[in-house]
Amino acid sequence: MTTQDQPIDLYYWPTPNGWKITIMLEELGVPYAVKYVNIGKGEQFEPSFLKIAPNNRMPAIVDPQGPGGEPISVFESGAILQYLGRKFGRFYPTDERARVQVDEWLFWQMGGLGPMGGQANHFRIYAPEKIPYGIDRYTNEVNRLFGVMNRRLEDRDFLAGEYSIADMAAVGWVRPYKNMGQDLDDFPNLKRWFETLMARPAVEKAMAVGQEHRSNLADDKEAQKVLFGQKAR
Repeated sequence: MTTQDQPIDLYYWPTPNGWKITIMLEELGVPYAVKYVNIGKGEQFEPSFLKIAPNNRMPAIVDPQGPGGEPISVFESGAILQYLGRKFGRFYPTDERARVQVDEWLFWQMGGLGPMGGQANHFRIYAPEKIPYGIDRYTNEVNRLFGVMNRRLEDRDFLAGEYSIADMAAVGWVRPYKNMGQDLDDFPNLKRWFETLMARPAVEKAMAVGQEHRSNLADDKEAQKVLFGQKAR
């Protein structure tokens, strides 16, 4: 099994996307150093961070012990999870059929649950004007996606067979279910899965990383100006 002598640098802020990587690193038990990127203050736009994450979004990592022993930077949370899974040979199967299932649910989260959950949260909590169409559109879509997970979990413990990076990717986007207008009691299989994951020591520890830095974004108008309505610069 691959060993890690030097810590992996994690560029991070405590959000559902950031939690994906702290969960994976905690589950792997490898050393990592947190480099906080305060997205409410615009630190994601620093030129030094842009070299690592050209989309100006966290999380990103720099692994000093990358392929061939040379450092490598990786941005996009799904790509980071796949990289770490391949490198350490855990939570990302090598069997192609099993890996396809993990990839399906990882990409499902990246393309659906995350973006739709983020929009529901935005229109319900942060939008200065409460637009019923936007609220209903995204709240209903999250409800549909929760239903997809609930059906998937009817006859299995985890999304893709064994516990995997697919579960790590999704759990943080289920955690703010109340802000997204959902009731987990409507989704008993999803609720059981969610409670199972949240009880894992690594998940609990991972989601606590940086909580002291969180602020109430709903009341921070300056941070909202930084985060919302960005254009090409």
